[in-house]
Amino acid sequence: MLASGDTVIWLQERTPLGILSPRVLEAIAQAMELQIIPEGKTLVTADTPPEALYIVQDGHLECETSNQNNSALARGFLPGEVINLQELLLDEFAPFTIITLNECHLWVIPADKFRSLASQYPEINQAFSRLLAQELAEVTSALTYEQERAIALRPYLVTKAQRGIVGTSRYAVRLREQIRAAAGDRLSVEIFGEPGLEKDNIATLIHFSSPRRREPIIKVNCSILQTSGADLFGRAGGKPGLLEWLGEGSLILNNIQELPTELLPAVAQLLQTNIYTPVSRPGEPKAEPRTSKVKILIVSEKAQSLIERQVGHVIKVPPLRVRKADIQAQVEYYTSLYSRARGLAKPRITPEALRRLQAYDFPGNLKELKNLVERAIVQAGEGKELTEEIFWSAEPKKKQFRVNLLNVYPGLRRFLRSDWWPDRINYGFTVAAFAFLIGVLFIGPQTRDRNFGLILFWAWWWPVFLFLFPFLGRIWCAVCPFMIYGEITQKLSLWLFPRQLKRWPREKAEKWGGWFLFGLFTLIFLWEELWDLENTAYLSACLLLLITAGAMICSAIFERRFWCRYLCPIGGMNGLFAKLSMTELRAQQGICSATCTTYQCYKGGPQKGEGMETDGCPLYSHPAQLEDNRDCVLCMTCLKACPHRSVEFNLRPPGIELWTTHVPRSYEVALLFLLLSGVYLHRLPEIQAWLGLNFDLTVFWQHAELSLITLLIPVTIPLAAYGLTKLFNFGRKPKAFIELAYGYLPLVLGGNLAHYLRLGLGEGGRILSISFATFGLHSEQLPVLVAHPAVISFLQGTTLIFAVLFTIILTQKIARQPIISLIWQHLATITLAASLWVISVL
Repeated sequence: MLASGDTVIWLQERTPLGILSPRVLEAIAQAMELQIIPEGKTLVTADTPPEALYIVQDGHLECETSNQNNSALARGFLPGEVINLQELLLDEFAPFTIITLNECHLWVIPADKFRSLASQYPEINQAFSRLLAQELAEVTSALTYEQERAIALRPYLVTKAQRGIVGTSRYAVRLREQIRAAAGDRLSVEIFGEPGLEKDNIATLIHFSSPRRREPIIKVNCSILQTSGADLFGRAGGKPGLLEWLGEGSLILNNIQELPTELLPAVAQLLQTNIYTPVSRPGEPKAEPRTSKVKILIVSEKAQSLIERQVGHVIKVPPLRVRKADIQAQVEYYTSLYSRARGLAKPRITPEALRRLQAYDFPGNLKELKNLVERAIVQAGEGKELTEEIFWSAEPKKKQFRVNLLNVYPGLRRFLRSDWWPDRINYGFTVAAFAFLIGVLFIGPQTRDRNFGLILFWAWWWPVFLFLFPFLGRIWCAVCPFMIYGEITQKLSLWLFPRQLKRWPREKAEKWGGWFLFGLFTLIFLWEELWDLENTAYLSACLLLLITAGAMICSAIFERRFWCRYLCPIGGMNGLFAKLSMTELRAQQGICSATCTTYQCYKGGPQKGEGMETDGCPLYSHPAQLEDNRDCVLCMTCLKACPHRSVEFNLRPPGIELWTTHVPRSYEVALLFLLLSGVYLHRLPEIQAWLGLNFDLTVFWQHAELSLITLLIPVTIPLAAYGLTKLFNFGRKPKAFIELAYGYLPLVLGGNLAHYLRLGLGEGGRILSISFATFGLHSEQLPVLVAHPAVISFLQGTTLIFAVLFTIILTQKIARQPIISLIWQHLATITLAASLWVISVL
């Protein structure tokens, strides 16, 4: 027990009664009695007159209140607290029940005795009045501050997050993990990504997932901030800024790329040190720096290098086009949200409509998807399904100007998925027909006018497939006998010698394969010219067998069709001309990334749903990743394997890939000009007559030298034109030659077709009579269909004219420059076409 003097000192230092004079405190001290109250004892009962004044010397007490409108009345009491002072002086009931939490030592003054002291010493009431006035002033000040704070923050206040992260893809899972990590500390966060990704909602999620969720969060668009920064940092000695009003809340700086450049250093310093300086008016001393406890969340469309170095967390929000697996969940969510808000029955989305949405890239991301779903529900009206037709605007850029022929003609889909294409054709007809053709070339008559094999190869095969390239691309490769015998060799060798075939040396093949087939094609051209393969049956057979041998050897060593993809000279030519095709085989990337997990079209696998059992793409090409027609042989393996109807066979603008997704390759450009030079090589006699030369082509070395020169000269014209384009560029830098060179592709195809039209239309119609002559039969009475030379010349000229027009148009599309900037390129096209006209048409 304290002595009286010590008690007075204790009352002065430890209790609110310290404002009283020592004389009054001495009187109170003499009236106090020390009591020990056990744990769990009810000291005061709510809504009853107080029995005594209690001063806590030691221990802990806690109150319970029945006032549901003011839960703030419930609180704890620590040593030095005075209980029932206000109630005794104002003659009120106790507002709450007080219970001891442990054994407590209390100074007690009975109620009657304390009222007697209050009457004897008016100073007690006066001091209490001053105390109430002081508390009231503090409460008023605090209330005023909170009102001003609420007014200042209200225009920017964010009350709740719109939604969580919807979806189960790895991108959605990672985004949720990043949000949790950013919410777990007080470090600043940068959130960036494309428009429409609701990045500000992610910032809000971070705040409401953090321990400071009860603090305010505001969003400020950086474009409206004053260049002085006064609205953000406040003014020295004046109005506080948003940082001061926020206290320990969160600040979203939206569109940081629009922040005034004058504020960038100050914001960077705030992010790095949490220190800012209020703005001073001109002539005033600089204000003292202040420390901010605000968590800053920065939202932008692109990462800001200066900001990125200062923040604690960086979150890159993935666009919707890479989160196709989440589209179904997003659509279900938006459908439920909109239907519930309008009191409608939730419609069902059909699988076809979902596939269409998954095939779309959504440049507007989540906002565009939300608007699309809401509009679809409105259009559906009372309908219970959201069908494909309702989502009429969901058309990806890659599918513009394209028509899926498999949907337009269901019979075509059934045929291409059947055993007929191409297996029955290949193994039921092509295998035997090719072997028979080789036999005829070897043992039959050796000239073209008496061997139907030669007329079939040179007068039928070449013009027909050159004509088909603009329509069906690399269709020949689907029924090519070279690869059929390669597959047979592969299967037989594995049966006889079970082993693991080698994987493709892709890196080396990509680097050198194109140059290998270019060199092989050069040798073939020289062999054709120097040994007159067009009129020598057994040599033509040797050429076909050599290409077949390459396919068979590679198939015995490597898996699938390595030869066809990288080394076959005919395949290289087909892949080049297929770029001009008006059809393409592709897959819907959205469906593949959202739905497919097995990649059976690429790897192969067992039957799954609609998908058939296959060995996978023979060229290791995934249809969703194809950027041009070069690596697709139209075997339709992917169409058969796909269980999701993702594969499409599209009608499209001819050659559209050459000015959209195309990747130029130097060896393709070399092959392109080699194929152009080949036309001149086939016309050496006409060139000699035109130029007035008298080289003796029966002399091998003279013939060989002239052939090499002929292969080299035509490419000099485009090179010279490009040099003049660079020299006289009319203020515009031209694209690289390797890109512009593809503009000559229609001219190369047209020149080759014009050359072989003379053979096809002049000799192709004799195939019946020549077939009979091949086997020693009489053929005089058989019909012969031969075009008039004037008709042939007309068709050749028309082909060249169209080739020139398409070349000019394609060059313009690739270059994307005014026609005057490409005038030399167009003059080179006209010059080459004119020379082809002279040697082929006239």
